[in-house]
Amino acid sequence: MDYCYFDNNATTKIDSKVFEAMLPYLQDSYGNASSVQHKLGRQASHAVEKARIQVADFIKANPKEIIFTSGATESINTAIKGIGKTYRSKGNHIITTQTEHKAVLNCCESLEKEGIKVTYLPVNRFGVIDLEELRESMTEETILVSIMAANNETGVLQPIDEIARICNDQDVLFFCDATQWVGKLPLSMQDIPIDILCLSGHKLHGPKGVGALYIRRKSKPIQIPGLIVGGNQESGLRGGTYPVHQIAGLGEAAAQVKYSDNDSELRDYFEERMINTIEDIEIRTKTTDRLPNTSNIHFKHVKGSELMTKLPNIAISSGSACVSGSRDPSHVLKAMGYTDDEAYCSLRFSFSKFTTKEEIDYAVEALSMAVDSIRKNSPIWEMYKDGLI
Repeated sequence: MDYCYFDNNATTKIDSKVFEAMLPYLQDSYGNASSVQHKLGRQASHAVEKARIQVADFIKANPKEIIFTSGATESINTAIKGIGKTYRSKGNHIITTQTEHKAVLNCCESLEKEGIKVTYLPVNRFGVIDLEELRESMTEETILVSIMAANNETGVLQPIDEIARICNDQDVLFFCDATQWVGKLPLSMQDIPIDILCLSGHKLHGPKGVGALYIRRKSKPIQIPGLIVGGNQESGLRGGTYPVHQIAGLGEAAAQVKYSDNDSELRDYFEERMINTIEDIEIRTKTTDRLPNTSNIHFKHVKGSELMTKLPNIAISSGSACVSGSRDPSHVLKAMGYTDDEAYCSLRFSFSKFTTKEEIDYAVEALSMAVDSIRKNSPIWEMYKDGLI
């Protein structure tokens, strides 16, 4: 087998139907979507609005609540910095968690330098927050709670339904980074009172460079200023020429998503094979609610970086793609109480609808040989097996 791709939480292969939906707006209907005075411009504008409806239907929202962005990072910056700036007269306190994506954590850190107070909620050993601690952290100054739906490294799900209702009861805005959740599990804005939500096209077999920001329409409108100013695109919330082909691709990707009760079958098959084949490994958060495609595994006394080097034909990761070049241990696993060594010896495997059991069988055998090779040449492993450490 030439190559196995198990890094779908970083990015996904574009669906063929998505690719086909994008092509017309690169070749034939190449007009500017804001130039509605002529045919090509109107065709492009129609494609943008069709995609807006597709994305809105995907999360059970109103099309007027969908704002197109370049992706989740821009959406996160727009939401958190926008709320932090606009609601200063109401309060100066934001609540988030220690295991958020770096885009959220870095936004919060930048706001702290401007005088905003930020509470970083801890998580338990399973990566989940304490809802009572969330309630107790809220004050009259709290203007925003920013908590991700599903963790990109472990797949752990937060109780976003309950979080949303707590925030709603306290009249505090709830922003949810749903980048990893959407496309893997159903999500309805009709059922969960989330105020603001973001998603990215390339996490659900759509193109890179496009995403969406959902802003709930309320009797008292949520005030978020545009992060990128220019023309009056997206009702003034996001200036710039529409990347029509990317937006069309995002819409089609949303339309192509199908959920199944068997979505976790490949992950469970992989984990069973791993447990039965390689000794001294641990499946992180195996008993916790988590994404059906994600498995975070600890290989005792085997550094993840060394293991990846021995597996050039298997795409896996040691954590978030946004911090993959960092030499620091995973902040997510550290927040969950794992040691530096345990974090360094962990790898994330994330699957998609294109993953096959044949690829998993190949990968498990390759992983087994690589782990054995590393451990045979490891004095630490020998000491561990002899009961000395």
